[in-house]
Amino acid sequence: MTWLSMITGGALVLLVLRDVFHTLWHPTRHGGLSRLVMRVVWRLSALRGTRRRTAGLAGPTGMVAVVALWALLLAVGWGLVYWPHMPGGFSYAAGLDPGEHAGADDALYVSLVTLSTLGLGDIAPTSGWLRVFAPMEALVGFVLLSATVAWILGIYPALARRRTLALRLSHVRRSPTTRRALDSDGGATVLDGLASTLSTITVDFLQYAESYYFYDGDENTSLPGQLGFALALAEEASAARHPDVRLSGSVLRTALEDLATVLDERFLRTGAATEHVFAAYAEDHGNPGEPTAPAGPRGTGRRS
Repeated sequence: MTWLSMITGGALVLLVLRDVFHTLWHPTRHGGLSRLVMRVVWRLSALRGTRRRTAGLAGPTGMVAVVALWALLLAVGWGLVYWPHMPGGFSYAAGLDPGEHAGADDALYVSLVTLSTLGLGDIAPTSGWLRVFAPMEALVGFVLLSATVAWILGIYPALARRRTLALRLSHVRRSPTTRRALDSDGGATVLDGLASTLSTITVDFLQYAESYYFYDGDENTSLPGQLGFALALAEEASAARHPDVRLSGSVLRTALEDLATVLDERFLRTGAATEHVFAAYAEDHGNPGEPTAPAGPRGTGRRS
């Protein structure tokens, strides 16, 4: 029983540390626990069919749930290690009966106090290896707090970049842009800027995958609703007379395809073409999307 409890506790601790590592410092698809929690919270936000009302809280709520789960599993894991050694491996403050404070709840209490670095000292380890093991838990608790702050500070700039790109696309869509204006040096510059920012957004989805589960809300700052227009803009540029515009349009199309690949492999798993991936992305975020063609010579780029 002693070894079973310790092995189970150690496995929980290693599971959480692995998940924290792959989520925050080496983002891959192996950070399964955090991704699962974020996905569940995201799906629950759509159960009542009011994605726009509830999804705005899905991202922040999911992050809180992930951090809370990490902390809970770490506390339980270390508590399972402490439990078999209570009360013999611990000293108790005056007034505490060791025989009455040697249960699972007491082990969890010691673990929580240590993890939070409170160090109350009413129950402290005395066994040699426990005196080394307990400070390690306190160190992990400090690292977890620091990593959580760094995670938050990284997620929100990524969201700002995504919304800025969406707003830029919205500006182009809503401006009185004609095909003649696009077929120029200025048009090539605009397309290059969009392609460059799209590359940054693609990296953001790789580095901060949890940012996918944040809802943008406003029509003009919602990237899922603007990507259809970006595809149409690249298609329009491919037929331009200006060679720089055709080149910039090709680069923009490639950047969009790379973004679609990341979205599909990491989140949507449709296995479909770029256009269908973006449509699924818009649907998942409760956004029907924007027009799929740039404005004509006398248009404004708005929905007809």
